[in-house]
Amino acid sequence: MSEEISMNDMMNQIDSSMKKIHKGDVIKGRVISVSENEIVVNIGYITDGIIPKAEFEVKEEENLEDLVKAEDEIEVYVLKVNDGEGSVLLSQKKAKEIASWRELGKIFKTKEKIKVTVKDVVKGGVITFINGIRAFIPASHLSINYVKDLNEFKGKTLEVQMIEFNKSKGKVVLSRKVIEQKEEEIRKENLWESLEEGKKVKGVVRRLEKFGAFVDIGGVDGLVHNSQLSWGRVKHPSEVVSIGDEVEVFVLDFDKESGRISLALKDVKEDPWNNIEGKYKTGDVVEGVVVKLMDFGAFVELQKGIEGLVHISQICDENIAKPSDKLNKKDKVKVKILDVNGKEKRISLSIKEAMQKPKVDVSKFDDSKEDDMKLGDLFGDKLKDLF
Repeated sequence: MSEEISMNDMMNQIDSSMKKIHKGDVIKGRVISVSENEIVVNIGYITDGIIPKAEFEVKEEENLEDLVKAEDEIEVYVLKVNDGEGSVLLSQKKAKEIASWRELGKIFKTKEKIKVTVKDVVKGGVITFINGIRAFIPASHLSINYVKDLNEFKGKTLEVQMIEFNKSKGKVVLSRKVIEQKEEEIRKENLWESLEEGKKVKGVVRRLEKFGAFVDIGGVDGLVHNSQLSWGRVKHPSEVVSIGDEVEVFVLDFDKESGRISLALKDVKEDPWNNIEGKYKTGDVVEGVVVKLMDFGAFVELQKGIEGLVHISQICDENIAKPSDKLNKKDKVKVKILDVNGKEKRISLSIKEAMQKPKVDVSKFDDSKEDDMKLGDLFGDKLKDLF
């Protein structure tokens, strides 16, 4: 009787020392042996566990013996407590999948950035895998810019963030766009902090409008008004720049709150009005081109960036209703400089005075001696040229 009790006690002790396992458990074990088709694992249970090759993450051309060795510790999933032959049926694949989903859940909660490689292109996006779990990147989340051809991403490694996670539906959605947006925000903030009036910066022409060109100076667009594209007169920005041009511009003014930045392509140091009084003097007769006709007069370009006004009264000796009665745009004309004001950037011109011939002053001759006045007294040596 005592032997029977002691035997029962011993069996109870053995039983209590063994793990209690159930279907669906994920447990750790130690590899006992590896063969071509299965792995035997000690899981601390009354019987050993068996992992068939089909339940191990292995490629068809690979051998189990090359991947697992005796004494290796391995995590497994319990498929069946009794496989019908007294062994516990295990799956390394399933255990790894559960661990992967658990890891993905953590990544989703912490919004951690991860790197993935695009494996395939499908309708509406691309496919990748994270630790064996299939994930989808919609086309709209591949970039902050429009993506014309999804195939250009195939095989590329991208840094992404998980934007949707649903384990029960096996759904994982990733985005590269959200990362680029955050990076763009940082770049913009750094740009605004670095802006200074008069600072020279590099940029790319992104858009042309009739009033000016928009230039991207690092994630933020600034406007170069037509008047700031060149020292000469500009009707349309396409006369000076094209979309895609890399340019260097000067910061004129900026307002972070309104997101407005005013730029200049022309260099303020090269202002042709600098020292203008030294280039053009009152009384000089120079040649220019009519560039604009107004009701009150005509603007004549003397050189690039320098224009003067010919008032309607200074166009000709006749009384005309409007400048276009005598002038056309692009006419080349000679003008006399009446006044130069470099401070206010104004030059007054006259066409009629530039055309006038010198007059002979006859006031010095006394009318009482008119009868005695000879041609030689009036014209002097000029008559000699006729003989």
